[in-house]
Amino acid sequence: MKVLFLAALTTLTVGCNSAQTNKGKSMSREDYANTITSAELKTHLYEFASDEMQGRMTGEKGQKLAAEYLRNFYQDQGISAPVEPNNYYQNIPAEYFNRMKEPKSSENVVAFIKGSEKPDEILVLSAHYDHVGIKDGEVFNGADDDGSGTIAMLEMAEAFQQAVKDGNGPKRSILFLHVTGEEIGLYGSKYYTDNPIFPLANTVANLNTDMIGRIDPDKKDSPNYVYLIGSDKLSQELHDVSEAVAKQYSDLELDYKFNDENDPNRFYYRSDHYNFAKNNIPIIFYFNGVHEDYHKASDTPDKIEYELYTKRTRLIFQTAWEVANREGRITADKL
Repeated sequence: MKVLFLAALTTLTVGCNSAQTNKGKSMSREDYANTITSAELKTHLYEFASDEMQGRMTGEKGQKLAAEYLRNFYQDQGISAPVEPNNYYQNIPAEYFNRMKEPKSSENVVAFIKGSEKPDEILVLSAHYDHVGIKDGEVFNGADDDGSGTIAMLEMAEAFQQAVKDGNGPKRSILFLHVTGEEIGLYGSKYYTDNPIFPLANTVANLNTDMIGRIDPDKKDSPNYVYLIGSDKLSQELHDVSEAVAKQYSDLELDYKFNDENDPNRFYYRSDHYNFAKNNIPIIFYFNGVHEDYHKASDTPDKIEYELYTKRTRLIFQTAWEVANREGRITADKL
């Protein structure tokens, strides 16, 4: 364990200087992380989790509007679609949603930054952008679940794209994968792993963000935390890198309460990272835990802890930066 941790720290030191060693502007990874701001997260989340999005139920009008919002963001930022120009949708046919009474077609939203040195090695950042729609006339806005993860991805994408513009782009490619159908059975991520845009063998890791804007009531006395789930299930290397990044670039407590194999909540099996883990791809699931507004109409953007949300997003960005830029690819070393 100590040897692995020291190796991760050594690699981290190399990664820390990667922005300066490229032929670009002299900006550090911390400079790029700091472009992720509470103000921008808040502005996007208030729009994305507004009543206009109608709760983003899979296949319904609100989910389509949310998909358009994401697509438009990537287009405006000049971030490419992964395969065809301006085609940011991975379309999923209605019949794939076989547990729904009246299934309708839906789509994952995908965007892509090509790596400068190892373009065939792919880091997937994921978050589900669907929610549960409208019930009894009330819009379930899903600000935390999972508006928070969705908007965090947009801000991370913008930061990475700024690095690209400065000549400091990531060595490995990054796929920004916004999945649909999570609330009804992890459908979007399963569709992706069944029909990958890039070979799963080339996918080095999946960092999945699902609910990072609130505070678990059990943590009200120590709110400077984020729950990590699954980081050591398949790869001790990924876990050690994650720990080293947090130690150097964040003051957040990494809490592994729900990583316990005997956790009755079984959160490891309940978000989109699991479809990557089933395919032996190392994962980390970032999570704030449930709260009194979980899956209620009261999960609204005014209740998000924006400063804490920003710190968590920056931590995930820093971890993604390290995985994308380190010399060796992350491996599933615990199989």
